[in-house]
Amino acid sequence: MASPAASSASSRTVPARPNLPFRQLRGRLSPGEFAAAVRRSAREIGEQVSCDARYVGRVESGEIRCPNYAYERVFRHMFPGLTLPDMGFAPREAVRGRGARTAAVTAAPLATDPDHRDTRIQICEESDVLRRAFITGGPAAALGFAALHPIEAAAAAAAASAHVPGPRAPAAGRPGAAEAAAVEEAVRHIRLLDDRHGAEGIYRRATQPLRAAYELLDAGVRRRSVSDRLHAGAGELAITVGWLAHDSGRFGDARSHYAEALATARVCGDAALEAHAFCNTAFLARDAGRPREAVRAAQAAQQAAKHLASPRLLSLLALREAGGWAGLADRAGCEQALARAERLFAGGPRDGDPEWMSFYGEAELAGLEAQCWSALGDAGRAVEQARRAVALQDSHFTRNIALFTAELAGDLAAGGEPEEAAAAGVRVLALLEQVRSARIRTMLDGTARTLWAHHDGGAVADFLERHAASAVSGGGTPDTDSAG
Repeated sequence: MASPAASSASSRTVPARPNLPFRQLRGRLSPGEFAAAVRRSAREIGEQVSCDARYVGRVESGEIRCPNYAYERVFRHMFPGLTLPDMGFAPREAVRGRGARTAAVTAAPLATDPDHRDTRIQICEESDVLRRAFITGGPAAALGFAALHPIEAAAAAAAASAHVPGPRAPAAGRPGAAEAAAVEEAVRHIRLLDDRHGAEGIYRRATQPLRAAYELLDAGVRRRSVSDRLHAGAGELAITVGWLAHDSGRFGDARSHYAEALATARVCGDAALEAHAFCNTAFLARDAGRPREAVRAAQAAQQAAKHLASPRLLSLLALREAGGWAGLADRAGCEQALARAERLFAGGPRDGDPEWMSFYGEAELAGLEAQCWSALGDAGRAVEQARRAVALQDSHFTRNIALFTAELAGDLAAGGEPEEAAAAGVRVLALLEQVRSARIRTMLDGTARTLWAHHDGGAVADFLERHAASAVSGGGTPDTDSAG
């Protein structure tokens, strides 16, 4: 006879129902063949997912009731016009939001089988900590939906401006799998908002779930597997919030968040997290005018990542190193790092590629190379790579389209093509109506200064007038929202 505890846990677990619509979508392909098609489709839109036959089986068995945001974008690309329910998935709010709570679904304990220890995460309901920290203070309110989505402003205004209470211990007394899943979901959600809207407007509010994540760690965790996930999730969240600070021009805040992530990685011995923290530290150092630090941090990242079986990660880290060498005006060092980055990139995506690298494709490779050539003063090669970056960038990454177009505008201006530079600058100004990024604004300010010598008329005069008007209207003002 089952123990009361076991019976209670069983009664709180959502029974898995086979996902027949998704099985029909697979058609005659084997699970392995379908997984390959998913990975191929992901690459087409600039995503990177580690889909295999086991994942397909988990979806079809009903074990995964709702995919994460990366998989959702891939599935929507594969099956245009279909919603998640059309594909047999439960609505996201029914799995992780208030709707799930209404159904009295609570977190079930993790399975003891090591091959299935994470299989119930997808059907975990948030505990009180999740509800308070990641719904009241997280993606729904604390991440600034009111500022980002004007259509929803009226509904979200009260929640966005309300005081967000600190997290409380869950009913069971200690954080568990549901809290770990909540931290992971917060990371994905913030990154999705950044891809679409840029960092300004969400940075301040994103610090609330970060504080909550580290309070969960301080509360203590019994299970090592949950502790590892919470440490990794909190560290990734610190990097994500650090990036928002970086992109908003708050370099001091970014440096602090990256250092916190690095310390978390060292505490739990997480090489992947350590590599990511050093990667962003190198990027920040380059932008902050500390190129030698950028080189050292990128090399430390490569050392941490050498056993992670991800050539694409090593490729990105080589580009971070190349950026440092370019800042030092070391052309030979830069070219060697660029060659290594291209060779590693050609190795293709692997199952070991980190989830956070979904932005890194051919467009990003070309864009970062353009920045290196620009720093070295080679405007011709910079323009060539910047054009490729703009042409290859997937429409999903709105912020990156604006970034690489701004890079192109600056390179054209430096290369003596003022009219074309101005035209690119106007396109960036249009994109900045959707994206708020101090970094992109700063790049555009530099282009405007370069083009001032050609301000007498034509496209340049039009761009300069629009640029000045945009700055006056507040487009160039850093986000001062202190919510959270």
